[in-house]
Amino acid sequence: MVHMKHSVALTLIVGTLVLSACGKKKESVAQNTPAPAVTTQSTTPAPAAEPSQDDAERAKKLELLDYATMEDQYINDPHAQWASTATASSTFGDDNGAKPSEVNAASNAIGPVDGKDWTNNHPDIGFDWLQLGFAKPVSATEVRVVFNNGEGAEAVSRVEVETADGHWVTVWSGLSDVRIDRRGARTWFVRKFDKTQAPTKGVKITIANNVQSGYKVVDAVQLVGE
Repeated sequence: MVHMKHSVALTLIVGTLVLSACGKKKESVAQNTPAPAVTTQSTTPAPAAEPSQDDAERAKKLELLDYATMEDQYINDPHAQWASTATASSTFGDDNGAKPSEVNAASNAIGPVDGKDWTNNHPDIGFDWLQLGFAKPVSATEVRVVFNNGEGAEAVSRVEVETADGHWVTVWSGLSDVRIDRRGARTWFVRKFDKTQAPTKGVKITIANNVQSGYKVVDAVQLVGE
């Protein structure tokens, strides 16, 4: 009788161990089973539509409007004055002492923008300068030089101002960061600087001819100040 009880107890223990092992095996299998991959459908964005002819024409007109607005602000600036005298280091056609045509004379840079201009005589050699005088000495803060078709705007290498007592002060020198303005017929070289302490009556623009090959063409020059 005792033997049978022991046998029954042993059978129960073995059964429990087997069931426990099976449960652990199933649990281990469940833990090691990778989750099913989630597939996503990629969508490629549709290419942007090409601008229409109307869009292109509108964009061009907006550029022209921006240019006209900029130029109008410069031309009608109440603090700006145009040059009243002008001399230059060279004039187109003055080789070998010949008298150059008035069409290219430095005096054409006097007064407001009018399509008349000074043209130098050296397209890619050495330096040239254009010196301007102004009727009213001011404490200057800015110089603006108008280049027809941008010819020379990229080659300006120095800007000097003349004080009322005849001293010249360099207010800027270096490599011009101005690029030809394709929006209009003129490119404005604009250089701002700290207000001069002494009244300013003159401006001298120096041009490095080989930096921008070709003849340099200046229509007008403004001095800004009060």
